[in-house]
Amino acid sequence: MRALVVSGIWPPDVGGPASHAPDVAAFLRARGHEVEVVTTASAPPAAEEYPVHWISRSLPKGVIHARTAAEIAKRARRADVVYTTGMFGRSASGATAALRPYVVKLTADPAFERARRRGMVGGDVDEFQHARGDAAIRVLRVARNAELRHAAHVFTPSSYLRDLAVSWGVPAGRVSVLPNPAPTVPALRPRDELRAELGVDGPTLAFAGRITAQKSLDVALDAVAANPGVTFLVVGEGDERARLEARGVDGVRFLGPLPRARVLEVFAAADASLMSSAWENFPHTAVEALAVGTPVIATAVGGVPEVVRDGENGLLVPAGDADALADAIRRFVGDRALQKRLRAAAAPSVERYAPERVFVRLELVLLEAARR
Repeated sequence: MRALVVSGIWPPDVGGPASHAPDVAAFLRARGHEVEVVTTASAPPAAEEYPVHWISRSLPKGVIHARTAAEIAKRARRADVVYTTGMFGRSASGATAALRPYVVKLTADPAFERARRRGMVGGDVDEFQHARGDAAIRVLRVARNAELRHAAHVFTPSSYLRDLAVSWGVPAGRVSVLPNPAPTVPALRPRDELRAELGVDGPTLAFAGRITAQKSLDVALDAVAANPGVTFLVVGEGDERARLEARGVDGVRFLGPLPRARVLEVFAAADASLMSSAWENFPHTAVEALAVGTPVIATAVGGVPEVVRDGENGLLVPAGDADALADAIRRFVGDRALQKRLRAAAAPSVERYAPERVFVRLELVLLEAARR
């Protein structure tokens, strides 16, 4: 099989697709398939064992979109199937122009994400489903539905998002849940050594991901501020970083984007991962934190409760409630027995997300689509 993998972000970017797409490409290549990648980047990506074709993000938006769609169409002509983790409009148009089937890894509601980026809506993804919206919103929904309904298959990481996709008119038989795989955890240095290297001493929480409005890190910062003595390490980049960093909350340190291996070390050094998202599907970083044995304190939104179980491998609170999040942090930090119990359950709770189990299912669907 010849597969074209499309991703809007790529290492050193931080975020689920930037971890998932390279893992899929490496897995497929190791299984004997030919792989090429199309992505966007701010600088040339590191060399891989397969071609990575990139479009510069320094170009004007319209030019980026046109160039990316043309590049996908060009590379898709050499492929049997396109697997896209983002840029769905460009992927659909490029694959269609090349007369190739495409399989989608859906991580959010594309119409909502586009509307949010353009400042057209507020609220969360659930509110968006029921909001009537103006003509521009309706156009975004029509585009989303067309992109997904014409896909050979749509994967969602959670049952929550699968139900949404079916509600948009995607045939139920062509939508299935494919959880985000747990990372292959390398041999990690002793935790005391990692903590010393990071300069942390005392209760420590960590976040990794894109620093955007979706993550509602204001809520996390308010909760940390209410817990003096707690350190909060924030890994990643995004359009909210400068504003949040300017708040100057005691104990909060912004580390910028880090390689994935280093992100795992930060999680391993922390006592818990902290997520204050207003909406989520199935956050990859929650699985990463649990995989290295670190519990997760998070908001109970979207598919988060499908991986983080309150009182078992983490703690869950309502979205947008800084006081509840502060109380959860206080409870966690002040209860050594709770910390020990949640930490012991963390890694075993994501064993079912082993990469070989997840990616074999993906490979079978891609092979089926390629034969059509």
